[in-house]
Amino acid sequence: MVTGTSRPTALESELRALAGSVPDPELPVVTLEELGVLRAVHVSGPGRVEVELTPTYTGCPAIETMSSDIERVLHDHGIPDVSVVTVLSPAWSTDDISAEGRRKLADFGIAPPRPHSTDGPVPLTLAIRCPHCGSTDTELLSRFSSTACKALRRCTACREPFDHFKEL
Repeated sequence: MVTGTSRPTALESELRALAGSVPDPELPVVTLEELGVLRAVHVSGPGRVEVELTPTYTGCPAIETMSSDIERVLHDHGIPDVSVVTVLSPAWSTDDISAEGRRKLADFGIAPPRPHSTDGPVPLTLAIRCPHCGSTDTELLSRFSSTACKALRRCTACREPFDHFKEL
């Protein structure tokens, strides 16, 4: 098996691109790569691949669907033995969502989580921007929305409800 410190082979990079292109089952507007839950792809032998996934939160029911979708895509690519393992450490964070993933969430009408910066000034505002009109005048309707990782908010400017992907 390839260790985590080795550079991925061309085949591993190709298989990672395939696995990473799988849409998230709960947020199909983003891929598993853009969501940041795909951790690694290792070729462990001829026709054998191990894929590492980190769920957005422990107990996420979508991990089973993600795993079977990855298995299907890699089987369709000619890999007969695919093993998808759940990796809980390091834990997933909303910082793992790519810039493209954040853009796609906003375009879809879901307020993306605010990125946490480890360098530079700390933002002074905690406002959530409405993905419909851009106003920061929003209110929390429910701490939970269609999935546990999202909250339901409403813009008081345009009155439209929207999901907000919670920061973790």
